[in-house]
Amino acid sequence: MRKTHTLFCLFIALCLILTGCGAANTTGGKTDGKDGTFRIVTSFYPMYVATLNITQGIDGVTVTNMTKPQTGCLHDYQLMTEDMKTLENADAFVINGAGMESFLDKVIERQKNLKVIDASKDIELLKEDGEENPHVWLSVTDAIIQAKNITEQLKTADPKHADAYQKNADAYVAKLEALKTEMHAALDNVPNKKIVTFHEAFPYFAKEFGLDIISVVEREPGTEPTPAELQATIEQVNKLPVKVLFTEPQYSPSAAETIARETGAKIYTLDPIVTGEANDQAINAYIDTMKKNMETLKTALQ
Repeated sequence: MRKTHTLFCLFIALCLILTGCGAANTTGGKTDGKDGTFRIVTSFYPMYVATLNITQGIDGVTVTNMTKPQTGCLHDYQLMTEDMKTLENADAFVINGAGMESFLDKVIERQKNLKVIDASKDIELLKEDGEENPHVWLSVTDAIIQAKNITEQLKTADPKHADAYQKNADAYVAKLEALKTEMHAALDNVPNKKIVTFHEAFPYFAKEFGLDIISVVEREPGTEPTPAELQATIEQVNKLPVKVLFTEPQYSPSAAETIARETGAKIYTLDPIVTGEANDQAINAYIDTMKKNMETLKTALQ
């Protein structure tokens, strides 16, 4: 009897050990899909907004933005330990592409099984001095292509939710098409087409709406222009029939203010939509901000 009781106790103890081991494999760390959740990480804010629209309301899918709310464009961005930890738990990484994520090789090297989703796939890129401009999303036409690219690649990476992705994407693309129509109606016939922007964020926007960027305030964002560059921009602004400058909310306007004092130009703000909180309220950020940009240009270019 005592022997039987001892064997029974050993059996119970073994079961508890095995159960504990099983629990450890399904909680904490990367899930590997064992809890059914498909984890998407986006590289920065424009990709977060697009992906949020495509994944809205889908159970078992999460979206996390890798960079902090005020990071802005990823020019020369250096990956942090926190970023790599975020990516360790990801099933897919949505990037802008077009050279924006210069750190991508490091990510691929360390996360060989991570599915990288390139939003700018097959988009014709603009070049300046031989360098490709990555600010693709500021053309509504290209933002639509990006949304479609993200959707198709998510459907391949996560077939379980393919129909839901497509349904959301169709609804979002319809909103973007309506935005495109509204913006062309507002901007195609503005009387003045020549503009001076803050940095090289708006060539795709300008191409879409027939605007001519004759100069930029800062050649490198966040770097004050040299005296020669400043003088060249002042001369360009003085030639404009309507003297206006466009700054960006992510950068100091001091250089633009200097140009404005020398030329009498009026300063307006255009937002490249690269900063914002990564939460549910971001879902309308692209459309709302593009409409504000539209209204700003309508006023400034009369």
